[in-house]
Amino acid sequence: MLKALSLTVMALWVLGSTAYHVLVLSIPRAEIMGAIGILALAANVASVLILMRYKDGDANVRSVWLCSRNDALGNVAVMIAALGVWGTTTAWPDLLVAGIMAGLFLWSSAQILQQSLGELRMQESAVG
Repeated sequence: MLKALSLTVMALWVLGSTAYHVLVLSIPRAEIMGAIGILALAANVASVLILMRYKDGDANVRSVWLCSRNDALGNVAVMIAALGVWGTTTAWPDLLVAGIMAGLFLWSSAQILQQSLGELRMQESAVG
């Protein structure tokens, strides 16, 4: 359940941080976004491949797989946003991708919370 809460906090941080950067600071540097996205994607794809066989495990194991998958999807999204920022010379593609990623984090959080509560109920019924 703590992992679900942390993903919810992460979603809120992504939205808030990106909104601040877009509205207050300036247009992000597309080349830096793209380079970091490529490097991080390589690391996260390796993690996802290693964890693939555990994706249907208990809530703890599944949450690790979901986070690795989300990170890999986020890396691809950052690279797409970098192309959008470069092509439009605006920060809006970055904000759009941040909104999508926050939604993915919230969806994963709900899945983990639902599975955790189900496992908790099964544990209580086995004991009681």
